[in-house]
Amino acid sequence: MSEKPTTAAGYAGAPIELVRATCLEIATVLGDLMNDLVVIGGLVPSLIIDQTNLAEGVEAHVGTLDLDIGLSLAIFDEEHYQAITERLRRAEFEPDVNDKGNQVKQRWRHRDHARVTVDFLIPPSFETDKGGKVRHLENDFAAIIAPGLELAFRDFETININATTLRGERASRDVRVSGAGAYVVLKALAFRNRGENKDAYDLYYVIRNYGSGVEDVAARFRLLLPYQECEEALNVLREDFAESDAVGVRRAVAFLRGEGETDDVLKAEVVGFVGTFIALVSEENR
Repeated sequence: MSEKPTTAAGYAGAPIELVRATCLEIATVLGDLMNDLVVIGGLVPSLIIDQTNLAEGVEAHVGTLDLDIGLSLAIFDEEHYQAITERLRRAEFEPDVNDKGNQVKQRWRHRDHARVTVDFLIPPSFETDKGGKVRHLENDFAAIIAPGLELAFRDFETININATTLRGERASRDVRVSGAGAYVVLKALAFRNRGENKDAYDLYYVIRNYGSGVEDVAARFRLLLPYQECEEALNVLREDFAESDAVGVRRAVAFLRGEGETDDVLKAEVVGFVGTFIALVSEENR
């Protein structure tokens, strides 16, 4: 498995339509189970932010190379995960294989469209659970433990995807997608855990471009403030995005401009938008 690109240039020609088709294919085969699933990760910005009506000077989101799907803990209630894997197999999905030939049970691919991977994630369910660890659900199915994921089941948008499936069929399905507030939490925690340029960029992109202004993102985030993960996410933003040379700011700029490149105007913009978001959330919470 190759690592994710560290710059926007690495996403040139990203198969966003193929990722959408993969999402739609899954929605058609998991229909009655879809309330236990939520789309998170790199596909979210292009689904919750209208890419055809961006502000002047704003570029479309760079896209994604994979589909991240969060699983609700409710799948354990009636062992729904068994139905999920059975249907995925019938639809010609199967666990991925790493460079050593070993199964990667939390990451699946379609046999005929292997360019796009589907990663499964699940919220912590035990006090000892740690983010990034793998929870094995059955023999060849697992999910990555993702702190804060349960917030995406509280703050979500129902988005209609009207396109073609991987089989070339025309279909229209409603899919639950992480709301902007939960997305900021998840991306902030992800950035703290792995420090990827793409996570810093995704955070900045959603805070800057969602809705009619930063207040719209802050409003969704404020609804989640009773949850501990929100304060953790705010601390990440305060510590990693507060000044021009902070790690989050520099990595967002590195993603957009290239490793080793700098752009003082863009740095100031990232600091400004994230700072405004923090101020709006903190002001309302006093």
